[in-house]
Amino acid sequence: MPFSIRLTKEEQQLAGSYAALHAISIGEAFKRALFERIEDEFDLSAADEAYNEYLQSGKQSAPIENLWKELDL
Repeated sequence: MPFSIRLTKEEQQLAGSYAALHAISIGEAFKRALFERIEDEFDLSAADEAYNEYLQSGKQSAPIENLWKELDL
């Protein structure tokens, strides 16, 4: 699906420089940035949900040394 965005001259130069540095088109640079951002936000949301479930479970964390002892490390 093609689309267009308006950029200032400075934004165009920055995007062009970034794309050239990575040997990709400006379109590919924007596509990668968009999906990376979506993935990061999804990961953050999943981590927040998991942490809230952990807090609600009432379980408590233990020192890493306990795990090392369990594993004979």
